Amino acid sequence: MKTAANTVSDLPKEKTKHTNSTVRKRLSLERYVDGVLAGDRMVLARAITLIESDLPADGDLAARLLDTVLPHSGQSRRVGITGVPGVGKSTFIDALGMHLIRDCGENVAVLSVDPSSPISGGSILGDKTRMERLAIEERAFIRPSPSRGHLGGVARRTRETILLCEAAGYRNILVETVGVGQSETAVRSMTDFFLLLMLAGAGDELQGMKRGIIEMLDGMAINKADGDNTRKAERARIEYSNALHLFPASADGWTPSVVTCSSLNGDGIAAVWQMVLNHRQLLENSGFLDQRRSRQALEWMNELMTLGLEASFRSDRGVASRLPLLQEEVRRGQMTPFAASRELLRIFHAEPVGRQRH
Repeated sequence: MKTAANTVSDLPKEKTKHTNSTVRKRLSLERYVDGVLAGDRMVLARAITLIESDLPADGDLAARLLDTVLPHSGQSRRVGITGVPGVGKSTFIDALGMHLIRDCGENVAVLSVDPSSPISGGSILGDKTRMERLAIEERAFIRPSPSRGHLGGVARRTRETILLCEAAGYRNILVETVGVGQSETAVRSMTDFFLLLMLAGAGDELQGMKRGIIEMLDGMAINKADGDNTRKAERARIEYSNALHLFPASADGWTPSVVTCSSLNGDGIAAVWQMVLNHRQLLENSGFLDQRRSRQALEWMNELMTLGLEASFRSDRGVASRLPLLQEEVRRGQMTPFAASRELLRIFHAEPVGRQRH
């Protein structure tokens, strides 16, 4: 696999597009495909930027890229990682990634998602700075992306990014979500193993367990089990284990377990990964892995249809001209959101196809 350092001179002359007086540089489809399949991290990063683009001109190229590399994807272990605020997700992933590289001799791609500001739309994207050791490893690829308001704890194009990383040869894909909450469902629909990180001594742990999250998880790790917190972590592990037994067994026959670990000194990290491997083995032997991947593909299709319909709705000229007026009326309390939305939908459905759409 090439590193970012030795790929700069390999890049071809770029195609240039002018959009809104801004120069947009894109590679050819062949260079994207060749670079991704060769494991070129710089081209991989640029390919992800392409699929994350909102520019209509980039959409066709992104679609062709994904179609071309699709046969080379699907072989990774996809692990979703979520946790309560302050649990140390990034530090945990740094430790887990180093275990995969140094102890297991494998590579790893980390897709971290930072929440976007609802005011400015900006995102700090600071997760990579908290993975200090992993960030300098040649066999690691870290891609922070803003959530941009996308629900489910993931970014809008996380599924596509997973596919590209798999095509680039990454055997292990770790998806770090924004945080734990009631909307943390999308990550479960795009990964094979869903890990929940928890803390000990942070209040009434059992009361803080969301039933929806518990029913989705495949494993739980009590992080920061070191120093004076070791005994508390073990007590929390026992309590969580007892609580998990109250839930019905999953259809695939897997029983989630709870382990303790320390991202600081590395204790328990290997046990967490062994849990992931045991789960993968069970899914492969039972045929449930293929079933889960099929469901993921269907959910991906449904998500793309939803995104496409929303884009078509907002680009409709009738809707675009009426929307600001209705928004102002709703803001002033002169119209209900229900009535405004119904009017916009009537406008959208009434427009003849091909006449008023962009």
